[in-house]
Amino acid sequence: MNLTRARALAFIAAAPLAVSCGGGDSVKVGSKNFTEELILGELYAQSLESAGLRVTRKLNLGTTDIAMAALQRGEIDLYPEYTGTALLTVLHLPPDSDPKRSYLTVKNAYAKQYALEWLAPAPMNDTQALATTREVAGRYALGHLSDLAAKANELRLGAVPEFLTRADGLPGLQKRYGGFRFKQVKRIDNGLKYQALEHGDVDVIIAFSTEGQLKADSLVVLEDDKHLFPSYAVAPVVRKATLDAKPSLAQPLNKLAPLLTNEVMQNLNLQVDGKLKREPADVARDFLKQNGLA
Repeated sequence: MNLTRARALAFIAAAPLAVSCGGGDSVKVGSKNFTEELILGELYAQSLESAGLRVTRKLNLGTTDIAMAALQRGEIDLYPEYTGTALLTVLHLPPDSDPKRSYLTVKNAYAKQYALEWLAPAPMNDTQALATTREVAGRYALGHLSDLAAKANELRLGAVPEFLTRADGLPGLQKRYGGFRFKQVKRIDNGLKYQALEHGDVDVIIAFSTEGQLKADSLVVLEDDKHLFPSYAVAPVVRKATLDAKPSLAQPLNKLAPLLTNEVMQNLNLQVDGKLKREPADVARDFLKQNGLA
């Protein structure tokens, strides 16, 4: 249940669609297979249900490729997608840290190439980040990625293999900042990275800025002062045919979008991945009720 975005992007095997009861004239809501997507999928589904629409859930599909293929085949009508993922993984375009520009790029390209519509984006930015402990940050005077670039040869990095080859990963850091030649690079399961950092097995880890674990007082997220990491705003991507047939579905989803800030998403993710181990559906339901959307 607590699969992360990094694992989801790295996983390439196809998976069967997880279909709940329902169908017919319902809106089929999908999601990828990590915590934040499961929460977002439930937020979308429950928002639509509160607006009087019938919904079929097809959550936990798998990777971006699987979700995108399901959308194009009409097996789902919409799912949450990130502008950075759309830009790099789907459109194979260069990283872009400007949120408005990257959103317009993917919105226009998806409409033209795939007959898919991007609804309003949330203000949250689930971009990549490098995190360390306060103890390590203090010892090596780390506050920005520029600081880390110069001190990397004294430190151990924990990362998923994908980060070591992506344009917005380690090669991109080395090109943009210079340096970033770590003393050691350890390939670790993304679900174990915070444990590895806490136990001192690594000094720096790859994180995502809306992960709930980053709320811990013992951790420091280093500022991307040269703006390498692309914007990862999230929004519902909807089949144009579905939107034409059910234009009313846009309103509840667009109403939800402004509420989803980084802090809000961190709190929602932490309820699932942290000590409480709540179900995404319950977390989504409580959030919508608290905000008068259910």
